[in-house]
Amino acid sequence: MKPAMSFGTRLSITLCSIVLMACNHHDRGAPGPKESAVECKDPRPEMCPQVYQPVCATRDTGIRCVTTPCDSTETKTYSNGCMACADPAVYFYYPDACAD
Repeated sequence: MKPAMSFGTRLSITLCSIVLMACNHHDRGAPGPKESAVECKDPRPEMCPQVYQPVCATRDTGIRCVTTPCDSTETKTYSNGCMACADPAVYFYYPDACAD
């Protein structure tokens, strides 16, 4: 009998899938050139300055489809890059507000 996959293996596969989906969403027309994207890294900020320099962030919606493809990311405007990265669902952001 084959042993079941460990939690760490399943977590690694899930995280890799999320990253690949985010990259796929970016290639389908997310704003700005790839070079201008700023990746959010851990540890995430706990406090941010109240400065208005809008950014367009790509964030995880938490939606997971089983049978058909669907967008698991969305874009959202945040007041600045620090505020965007303080949201744990955000992967990366671009300068300027998101287009409607």
